Amino acid sequence: MVATGFASFDTTVDKTNRLLKEIEEAYGWPKERRKQSYAALRAVLHQLRDRLTVDEAVQFGAQLPMLVRGIYYEGWRPAETPVKMHSEEFYRRIRHEFPYSIHGDIEQLVHTVLETLQRHISEGEWNDLRARMPADLVTVIPT
Repeated sequence: MVATGFASFDTTVDKTNRLLKEIEEAYGWPKERRKQSYAALRAVLHQLRDRLTVDEAVQFGAQLPMLVRGIYYEGWRPAETPVKMHSEEFYRRIRHEFPYSIHGDIEQLVHTVLETLQRHISEGEWNDLRARMPADLVTVIPT
């Protein structure tokens, strides 16, 4: 645990590190690849956020740990959302934002990140997220 001297900062750093560690473990990456787990989380969060309506993006973001919420909102342009995209475009955008080579395909990476996120979001919000996705993107979101 990181000790910043401010309890809410310590908590969010700890929660963020646990989330990244879960991605690494699920994908089979060692801790030394923390930059990759961060990049994967960031890329998936940004495309998910951009596909949602402003209201839904805010509701989803409220469920994230404070530090992850900052990553989620980084560079967001609410006036330009939602971005209409099909699943192929969703994956292409994530691949473009994720600069590392990986074993397997981008779909596997996205699935790993989303399954990890699902454990940190309330069931009601996760179901709401799925309900708001278009038919060909809902298949990307784990049940």
